[in-house]
Amino acid sequence: MNQHSLQVDDLTVSYRRIPALHHVGFSVPCGSCVAVLGPNGAGKSTLLKALAGLLELETGSVSFHGRPMRGANQEFAYLPQREMVDWDFPTTVRGVVEMGRYLRVRWWRRFSKEDAAAVDAALEAVQLAPLQDRQISALSGGQQQRVFIGRALAQEAHVLLLDEPFTGLDQPSQESLKLVFKRLKSEGKLLLISHHDLQSVPDLFDRVLLLNGELIAAGTVAEAFTGDNLTRSYGTRVFSGVNHGLAV
Repeated sequence: MNQHSLQVDDLTVSYRRIPALHHVGFSVPCGSCVAVLGPNGAGKSTLLKALAGLLELETGSVSFHGRPMRGANQEFAYLPQREMVDWDFPTTVRGVVEMGRYLRVRWWRRFSKEDAAAVDAALEAVQLAPLQDRQISALSGGQQQRVFIGRALAQEAHVLLLDEPFTGLDQPSQESLKLVFKRLKSEGKLLLISHHDLQSVPDLFDRVLLLNGELIAAGTVAEAFTGDNLTRSYGTRVFSGVNHGLAV
């Protein structure tokens, strides 16, 4: 099983010597859509950035398919929160998706037909081929999210790390994004998604990581998304009105 999973052991990440995550460990299988949950400051974004190789680990290790992962690599793709992106940057939809090939194209090698085909396939997968020449500033919120998923697909990443992708999207855009995630999961991808809407967790995800500076719980929605675990992570006032779905 470890040969087809993400394994995190004793992970600690600090900012200026102040720990943001303490000794976190878990294992999640491929073909899963995992909600990363917790209150503000719980370490959700920190975890995703650490897995993507964007932050230095103070302690611990990350392995995927039984191989240690260190630094940025082709297997992991990080998708930041929309407000962290400069949408006025002068580039097109295709230009962003092409960035996904940079980890695979060595500095001495030009874009090949194989690279172009991978970009074409990614654009088709996220249904943005007709908009590939459009400036990214002219896209809707849902289209902007799909552009970055297209970049991850062009990278041929197996683990997608998404930071609050549903935030600010209208209902049709959320439904469209949900269908993309279901398809990626069915293809064996592993998605770790930081999320804040507890009501929608049972409908969107099959597994949960609950954080609050440390790991509170990890498992399937039925196992981990419980009142006791939510209390330990959020406190009673935050989740008292949540319908837990499968969890009781």
